Amino acid sequence: MKKTIICLITLAMLTSAVTVNAAPVPRESAPCNATEHQITVAESFISGVLDEVKNGMGFAEAKAKSNRIFFNAWLNGQTSGYSYGELTAIANNAIFQYRDMYLRPNFYIENGEKVRAIIAEVIMQYANSEIDYAKAEFDARVKIYQSVNPAFNPDEEFAKDTCYRDIPSVDNSLFTIARKLILESKR
Repeated sequence: MKKTIICLITLAMLTSAVTVNAAPVPRESAPCNATEHQITVAESFISGVLDEVKNGMGFAEAKAKSNRIFFNAWLNGQTSGYSYGELTAIANNAIFQYRDMYLRPNFYIENGEKVRAIIAEVIMQYANSEIDYAKAEFDARVKIYQSVNPAFNPDEEFAKDTCYRDIPSVDNSLFTIARKLILESKR
């Protein structure tokens, strides 16, 4: 009896330790149509996988592991009514971001303040509720494009057929940094 109680207490302590240290889904990586509840549900299933990615697990292996977790949860009706596709999209984006941060930590360190300087006006407008999140994200993208090519005109370029657009080449992770800074401005 005493051994059983000790085992249960130890198991409870280990479970709570894993839960507390589990990696969250970065909100800036979530698809634009994902709700906070969907993100929380996805997070509850794959936070352990995200921990493994933060510690070096590859993208393909992590994606396969999370897909298997979601498929089994969906088959067993444990996904709070969300589809396999909705939850895997959230997971895949989070896995990609953590993997990118693992492979290029200096990129995120070096570009955080650069992006903050480029989109400072957008951050201020969003923080003051002058614009909504969708507008802030769009304006941040435009500012980042214009930091590479000051002549970039979104009204002109986005009006063209996609094959004729002349959009500056920019690392997509800069947009992730921008989304993170925008979201943090409201906290």
